Amino acid sequence: MVADMNETVAGRNLDWRTVSTANCSVAGAMQILGDKWTLLIIRDAFNGIKRFDDFCAQTRAPRALVINRLKYLVDEGVLCQEPYQEPGSRSRLHYVLTRKGRDLQYVLIALREWGDVHINESGKQPVELIEKNSGVAVRLALVRTDDDTLIEPTNIRMQPGPGFRRRSSSARR
Repeated sequence: MVADMNETVAGRNLDWRTVSTANCSVAGAMQILGDKWTLLIIRDAFNGIKRFDDFCAQTRAPRALVINRLKYLVDEGVLCQEPYQEPGSRSRLHYVLTRKGRDLQYVLIALREWGDVHINESGKQPVELIEKNSGVAVRLALVRTDDDTLIEPTNIRMQPGPGFRRRSSSARR
């Protein structure tokens, strides 16, 4: 998020250090997603992993950790459990992304694109996103809400929204 510390709001300068973070959307998201294993489980769910043992194998995380993260993601409404049954076996539960979980796809795409630039050697990204119909590579982009014009990240700024709160004076110390 590109922003100057002081943005003009209603003709006055706003010092972003005075903005309350009590209802910060980034902090709220990080409360749910804030560790490596959680994001890797969500990544794998997008890639078709559904069963507990497959999450353990794909992430290489300890079983107890995967149990805890899956339970937390179900409790938070990011995943849900659905029954399945293989022929000749008892019924079991597997994990499926909910709408709340599927909406994280943009977050994962942004992280993948950042990793392609800053982690992997240039031109050697491990996966590409391809449009199904055309076969052409795609990337994440910012678009204006009024006419879908593409906007570069350097051309955006933050400003207070409908949920804006000022930090109390006692919290500024």
